[in-house]
Amino acid sequence: MLTDLLIDAAKAIVAVLLVLNLATVLLWFERKGSALIQDRVGANRAAIFGIGRRLGVPNLGVTNTFVADPLKMFTKEDFVPDQADRFLHTLAPFLSLFPVLVTFAVVPFGDRLIVGSRVIDLQVCQLDVGVLYLLAVLGIGIYGAALGGWASNNRWALLGGVRASAQMISYELAMGLAIIAVVMTFGTLDLQEICRRQGGAWFGWLPKWGIIYQPLAFLLLLTAGIAESKRIPFDMPEGESELIAGYFTEYSGGKQAAFMLTDFAEVVLVSALVATFFFGGWQVPYLYPEGFRLPGIGSVLLPNLVVAVLGVLAFGLKVVFFCWLQILVRWTLPRFRYDQLMYLGWKILLPLGLINLAATAVVIVAVAS
Repeated sequence: MLTDLLIDAAKAIVAVLLVLNLATVLLWFERKGSALIQDRVGANRAAIFGIGRRLGVPNLGVTNTFVADPLKMFTKEDFVPDQADRFLHTLAPFLSLFPVLVTFAVVPFGDRLIVGSRVIDLQVCQLDVGVLYLLAVLGIGIYGAALGGWASNNRWALLGGVRASAQMISYELAMGLAIIAVVMTFGTLDLQEICRRQGGAWFGWLPKWGIIYQPLAFLLLLTAGIAESKRIPFDMPEGESELIAGYFTEYSGGKQAAFMLTDFAEVVLVSALVATFFFGGWQVPYLYPEGFRLPGIGSVLLPNLVVAVLGVLAFGLKVVFFCWLQILVRWTLPRFRYDQLMYLGWKILLPLGLINLAATAVVIVAVAS
């Protein structure tokens, strides 16, 4: 029992550290990537005691993002406005970041790892109803933005919180319909089992990934996921040119860092869900528990450890790819107007989600009969 608890704790710590570190790397990548897109240099000035400049090493903004800016942010004064609700003002960043992190508990990052007589499932928490847990926890994230705007006693922050609430509620419907269509397709609420049922290949060469079954649900989930993370072109709650910084205008120091970290953690979460539901998760084409089966070539036997490591690496590469895609979208498309944002959510994505769900049900019934 103690060993199982230690293994579960180790998996949880590794998952949280990977998410937080990847979110920080994405912050650096976005700063330098946006600089390249906009034909400018970007962050490149900070150095550790001038060592980078003295050695002639190119400064790619690493010391800015990973050393100088965090030190500056976390040593700033924790300012709370007059007449603000101090308790809710402090609680809001936690309610924003915590639901995103605990959602990763049900996201599988690999298959089974066999160590001696022990079988370790590469998933922090094995839930038969993982999708229900996922939807329930994601719905809590709205409270962080809403309370952050309301508790600040600032009209611009309040407007940003109201916008965030309306936006997240609107796009959760399309996201939920897309996920339900995937659940109907694979017949399970367990995310690990959804990954396993995407193994194998059609006609010996085409992977049985969810994108083949549900291409429309993929577009719905990706679009709604970007909207849920409140990033351009869906950044109405944080519109700098209109609302200063939106619902976290009155935040500084570590609290502001928590809100900013939440944005990038949500990018990682959306990428992980897209990879899990539509691209096989940890599945590698032609890789099975016993090794590779290559069309026209034959089988290549591999140890379980190698197969498990390849699966974890494949999942990581898929997540990184969709993180890159979201950052590219963020620096390519302009911001929607508020009416356009609501029109897209209620009059385009929601009807498409309902049509896709009905079509999925018809196909399942037709195949079963």
